[in-house]
Amino acid sequence: MKKIIFLALFFFSQALLAIDPTDYRNAEEEQRFRSLAAELRCVMCQNQSLADSNAMIAKDLRLELLSLIREGKSDEEIKQFMVTRYTDFVLYKPPMRPGTWLLWFGPLLVLLFGALSVFVIVKKRSAAMPASSIPNNHPQDDSEQEW
Repeated sequence: MKKIIFLALFFFSQALLAIDPTDYRNAEEEQRFRSLAAELRCVMCQNQSLADSNAMIAKDLRLELLSLIREGKSDEEIKQFMVTRYTDFVLYKPPMRPGTWLLWFGPLLVLLFGALSVFVIVKKRSAAMPASSIPNNHPQDDSEQEW
């Protein structure tokens, strides 16, 4: 039981440490910071937001994010600053343009390619199957059956 409590406290404390404890000037600043940190991706991690990541670069980016908020930059200016530095990868919802089509349509293309591959393999195997191995659903004469 003690191990379970220890593990629960450990994982809970890790989640709390992901966003650096900071003294925000007001509730609006904190809400804006948390919203932007959730929308921006850690450039080092595998699919984690700045809010969720414990990587050193994510901590640095969170501090950068807070300083940009305090400088009075708008959300769009902050996002553009991050995109200029780290490309569209930093955005969870990158804009749709020719440079990001692979991000938007890549999963669909992989799915279609996989379905087409399965279809072709099944078609080839069924064409290569000898006719004698295909089950015959027609009843045979009793004289031809072996008992």
